[in-house]
Amino acid sequence: METSTICVHGAENNSTKTGAVTVPIYTAATYAHPGLGKSTGYDYSRTQNPTREYLEKTLANLEGGCGALAFSTGMSAITALLELFGSGDRIIASNDLYGGSVRLFDNMAANHGVHFDYVNTSDLNEIENAVTPNAKALFIETPTNPMMRVTDIAGAAAIAKKNKFLLIVDNTFLTPCFQKPIALGADIVIHSGTKYLGGHNDALSGFIVCADSKIEEKLRFIYKTTGACLSPFDSYLLIRGIKTLAIRMKKHDENARIIADWLCAHKKVKKVYYPGLENHPDIEVSKKQSSGFGGMISFETDSEQTAVKVLEKVKLILFAESLGGVETLVTYPLTQTHADIPLEIRERNGINARLLRLSVGIEDAQDIIADLKQALE
Repeated sequence: METSTICVHGAENNSTKTGAVTVPIYTAATYAHPGLGKSTGYDYSRTQNPTREYLEKTLANLEGGCGALAFSTGMSAITALLELFGSGDRIIASNDLYGGSVRLFDNMAANHGVHFDYVNTSDLNEIENAVTPNAKALFIETPTNPMMRVTDIAGAAAIAKKNKFLLIVDNTFLTPCFQKPIALGADIVIHSGTKYLGGHNDALSGFIVCADSKIEEKLRFIYKTTGACLSPFDSYLLIRGIKTLAIRMKKHDENARIIADWLCAHKKVKKVYYPGLENHPDIEVSKKQSSGFGGMISFETDSEQTAVKVLEKVKLILFAESLGGVETLVTYPLTQTHADIPLEIRERNGINARLLRLSVGIEDAQDIIADLKQALE
C-alpha cells in the first residue's frame, strides 16, 4: 500500500462497530475486566488506549516497523529511549543535533553515566573512528537541525551492524513520506510528532518506531512504567493530522525548493542550507535515500542586524519556535533552539548571530517570498 493511502486509512479500525469513519476518542482512564485473569485487551490507559493504539499502528505502518509508541512529547520519547542504556555505555551522535536533544544528553543522561561522542555523521569515516568497545548506539538526525547535513543511513547501518550496536534515526524533518530509515537498516526511528506529523501546531507528541519486537517489548515496559503516554485527544489530533501528511509534505517540499533558489540569489543572503540545492555537499546521498528534500531551510544573512530585522519585520511569516506546521515560521537558533549549546560549539557548527531557520509552510510560495523580500529590504 502506498504511503499516501496509509496516511488516510492508517490501521484497521476495530475499535467501533458503529461504522464511524473517524476513530473515536476513548477518554477512559481504566477498563472493566470480564473476570479474573481476563481482559478486553485494555486495562489502564497508561498501558494502552484504543485511540492511541490506532495511531501507533498507523505510525508503524508508515515507517515499516513492527510497532510504535506514542509519547506526550518528542523529548519524552527520547528520554524513554535512553532507559535502554546504562552507566558506562557510549552513544555516537551527530554533532549538529537539535539543542534540546543535546541538553538532555549532556545533562540528564550524562548524570546516569551514559556518554556521548559527537561527530560529523555525514562522514562515515568519522563514525568508524568513533567506535569503541562500549559503543551501544549511533543516534543521527538526517537532515540535521539546523545546518541540514545529511547522513548516509544505509552506510551508517552497515557500521552499526558490523559493530553490533543500534542505529537510531530522528526522521522528524522528512517523515516517512520522504524517507524510511528502517528500510535502510535503522533499528529505531524517532519523531517529534509535534512537527510535520501533527502539522497544525496544536498538539505536542513524540514517537518511537521499532524494527525489532524485542526492542519494542523493552520500550513498552519502560513506557508503561514511566508513563509519558500520549493522551486520547492528542492521539486523535495526530490521527487527523496524518491524514493530510502526504499532500502537505509535497507542498512543503515544492515551496522550499522555490524559496531556497530565491534566497540563493538575494544579495543580503550569504549562505543557504537546503538539502535540495545542487551545491549541497550531501545532495547525492539525499537523492539516493530520500524521495523529497522537505520544507526546512537555514540561511545566513550578511549581518546580525539583517537577521534581527527579518525577525522584526516579517508579517505573513511568524517568528516562533517549532516547525512543520502549515504556517511558515522563522526561528533564531542562536537564542531559541540552540541557546543551551556552548558558544564555541555553536560557532563551529555555523550557528551564529546571522543564521535564521525557516520552516516553509503551505501558503503560496510567492506570498512567502514577498514577505521575505520586504523583511530583507
